[in-house]
Amino acid sequence: MRNKNSFRFKQFTIQHSTASMKVGTDGVLLGAWTDIESAQRILDVGTGTGVIALMLAQRTTPQVHIDALEISQNDYEQALFNVKDSPWPARIQVHRTSLQDYHAPPYDLIVSNPPFFIDSYKPPSANRAKARHTDTLPRADLLDHSQRLLHKTGTLNLILPETEGNQLLTLAKTKGWHCSRFCTFRSRATKPVERVLLELQQQPTPTQKGDLVLYKDRDQWSDAYCELTREFYLKI
Repeated sequence: MRNKNSFRFKQFTIQHSTASMKVGTDGVLLGAWTDIESAQRILDVGTGTGVIALMLAQRTTPQVHIDALEISQNDYEQALFNVKDSPWPARIQVHRTSLQDYHAPPYDLIVSNPPFFIDSYKPPSANRAKARHTDTLPRADLLDHSQRLLHKTGTLNLILPETEGNQLLTLAKTKGWHCSRFCTFRSRATKPVERVLLELQQQPTPTQKGDLVLYKDRDQWSDAYCELTREFYLKI
């Protein structure tokens, strides 16, 4: 349930009144789609409100630890509040730092809903621009530092617009990454692809491909989208 200042899920609520980016479909998609099997240590890069970190906490066992990185002071404070107000404050630690400056033991899983605009247009809000543009987290840095922080068998999970996602895949191949899962997302079956969900790893592996559609009829969500997000949305 969404209002101007918050978004309520089944097991937690996200306050986002001062956040650069409100809770949206992208973050929910990534938090629900990411494969968490065998993950004991998880890193969320650019956590924003903390929604993905909290979704992964809900989906994993009490032994799993999650670190969340955020460079924006407002977003850092918003994520801190949301984590402390959630059922899992002891399992998630929010850090105000960049991925480039962050050091920790290796992770099994890294997730990121990263900035993706690389052109000259930027929104009027400086915080929103920082959250949506690659100035502070170039794609090469995202790939290189994720490689540094992952176990050799770990995975990097991302959501991007289709063009930016394909560009990142091309760059990732030059850096030794392999795409193990690839899923397209569109609002309706007749519409163009709006987002791609990517799972990258450093071990050669065949790519599992999928396609997800949000609406099946007018404003009714598809069965596949409902099944993916059932444990989170109040309306399902």
